[in-house]
Amino acid sequence: MQVTPYRGLVAAPHTPFDPQGELALEHVEAQATRLVSEGIIGVFVGGSTGEFAALTIDERSALAERWIEVARPLGLRVVVHVGGTQVEAGEELARHAAAAGADGIAALAPYYYRPTDVDALLACCLRLASGAPETPFYYYDIPAMTGVDLPLIELVERAREHIPRFAGVKFTSSDLLVLQELLGRGLDVLHGTDETLLAGLALGLRGAVGSTYNLAPGPPLRLVQAQRAGDLESARVEQRRTVDLVRTLVPFGYLPAARATLGLLGVEVGPPRLPHRGISPEQLDALREALEAIGFFEWRTAPELVGSDAVAW
Repeated sequence: MQVTPYRGLVAAPHTPFDPQGELALEHVEAQATRLVSEGIIGVFVGGSTGEFAALTIDERSALAERWIEVARPLGLRVVVHVGGTQVEAGEELARHAAAAGADGIAALAPYYYRPTDVDALLACCLRLASGAPETPFYYYDIPAMTGVDLPLIELVERAREHIPRFAGVKFTSSDLLVLQELLGRGLDVLHGTDETLLAGLALGLRGAVGSTYNLAPGPPLRLVQAQRAGDLESARVEQRRTVDLVRTLVPFGYLPAARATLGLLGVEVGPPRLPHRGISPEQLDALREALEAIGFFEWRTAPELVGSDAVAW
């Protein structure tokens, strides 16, 4: 099966809420337009950054539909996350995403009643993929969040046999040995840990999905350019900037702080949903100062690279 691989940065966008915590889908167009203008080639909708676990099934469907509607005219590719604790509900989400025109679907492992072996995990993937049999399917490997850390290579090889449109893996793991085994198998492997993008590229990755790409696509775009030129010193500087950004946000609560940072950039996505809590006005002032201290507002974008081959790797 031929799948057009992702070559560049794919943002994992925040789900926009109003101050009362209701979906505010009218903001999706502004999110999408800005991402395209800053060098993003696709979006991974309704994932961890999108707070899928805090959304109802109807909300997840509406979110996916709106992103697909907005993204298509802009040239953004859309992967819709359909995973969760209810496999049957995920099958329905997959069916809806395919009908709406998603370029791909993805699913993490059930994380409350967890699969305890590859047979059970494969059965979950088969059920989810059956909702969209003609749509490329990605397994979303994020063991730190799901608690599911089963042999990934075995799952991948068996999924290739049984899921006709199995496309690859969104790899959000620190296990670079497994990553090396994944590469070279003819799959689309998307790097999911923003702070180690340079390591992934060195091993042969060509596409990446990340939450910081909503805020600062400049460092990874410059990182790619430097790595291609053999300038590892500059590439390491750019990688460190993403690390500094994450470390700046974490003390405030990563999700609330990332949302607040988007607000500072003029993109309103509202506060997070419970159990996360929004940050106070005093915290917002402190966050702005912390971001200024690392030079975030100066280096967050790379306008000179947008439209170049640094965007499409």
